[in-house]
Amino acid sequence: MADRILVFGEALLDDFGDQQVAGGAPFNVARHLAGLGLPALMVTRVGNDADGEQLRGEFARYGMSTEGLQHGAQPTGRVLVERDGQGGHRFHILAEQAYDHIEAAAAVDVMRAFSPDTVYFGTLAQRSHGSRAALAALLEAAPDALRFLDLNLREGADEAVVFASLQQADILKVNEDELQALFSWYCHTCPDTVDMDCAAVEAEARAMMHNFSIQGLLVTLGVRGAVYFGADGARVADHQANTPAHFADTVGAGDAFAAVFLAGRARGWEMPQLLARANAFAGAVCGIAGAAPEDPAFYAPWRQAWGLD
Repeated sequence: MADRILVFGEALLDDFGDQQVAGGAPFNVARHLAGLGLPALMVTRVGNDADGEQLRGEFARYGMSTEGLQHGAQPTGRVLVERDGQGGHRFHILAEQAYDHIEAAAAVDVMRAFSPDTVYFGTLAQRSHGSRAALAALLEAAPDALRFLDLNLREGADEAVVFASLQQADILKVNEDELQALFSWYCHTCPDTVDMDCAAVEAEARAMMHNFSIQGLLVTLGVRGAVYFGADGARVADHQANTPAHFADTVGAGDAFAAVFLAGRARGWEMPQLLARANAFAGAVCGIAGAAPEDPAFYAPWRQAWGLD
């Protein structure tokens, strides 16, 4: 039996003006886990509105449990996405959204019934006191669960929230830019650029891990793969390029990587295999538009190849 994974955080719609697409890093991770056939439960909150109905439809389409899906008067989360005409985007994350008001008591109740082995969380849903308190209560009530922090820093991130999250984390996942941001806060002797092959950078990363009692640090490197540092001194890297034949975008690639890492850890895969498979799946997601496939059948060959059926 695979580990049971609880995913806490935002479920929202990315609003392109002419199109609204379900998203939010935790939601992306949860539906990937569901697509891969892993026992997972998402704790989030949506509004009693049309956007909330669209997200509830996504839960149903992926066969996801709605036990942790709360409802309220606040509007369902939205992120306004502006295309810049050159292939890039600007994001405006709206304030006072439903996922800012996840209720602690309901979250703890559903967590206890589910009894997770792993809790996944990020920082965006912690921007408000309500959801931050709900996560704190949930983690306190699940002292034996492994805590996986997918940092996902946004512009204007609250360093106090990041600091508190790092104190709770057992495994931390960051990209290179996020690691540089952490160094700017917690390291005063690091080089100006992050080079994962640099001994000084690795030494400072390990020092930060020690200071926050982090067991494992995952650093994703885009097309250059990923590196894992273990508190036991382990260093595992996979630099296999996994660029799809028909590249669409990088939206959700990090979420896809996180989901496969969690799935592989739950199934007991060795770290080299785990990183290779996470990189391969993240690359495949770059071949579709958006963070997750329109057709859940996308996951069938991966489940079969990895023995997840």
